[in-house]
Amino acid sequence: QVQLVESGGGLVQAGGSLRLSCAASGRAVSSNTMGWFRQAPGNEREFVAAVRMKTGTTYYADSVKGRFTISRENAKNTVYLQMNSLKPEDTALYYCAAAQGWNSVLRLGTYDYWGQGTQVTVSS
Repeated sequence: QVQLVESGGGLVQAGGSLRLSCAASGRAVSSNTMGWFRQAPGNEREFVAAVRMKTGTTYYADSVKGRFTISRENAKNTVYLQMNSLKPEDTALYYCAAAQGWNSVLRLGTYDYWGQGTQVTVSS
């Protein structure tokens, strides 16, 4: 059974930090790409960051560049999203996603597996 399990969300004040984790199991373990997306109420799900698991190449949305860092720990089949200098507009449900292929990391359709999401709330 394919599983992506996110953890690490919570409530933080503006300027604070959180680290999200996503542990993969089942077929998701062999994914070539893992990423993070987020969705705020009334908004579409949007790309945040992604990493190619074999090369370590990373990608970021312009809105989080310089503040968020995605990393991987292949031995644990886990990816992390370190979020610093958080802003109220970062408030959203954050989803982990995994893709078997090498298509554009920005597209939702690239990803084969999705987690249930973890809530991040940033207060002003």
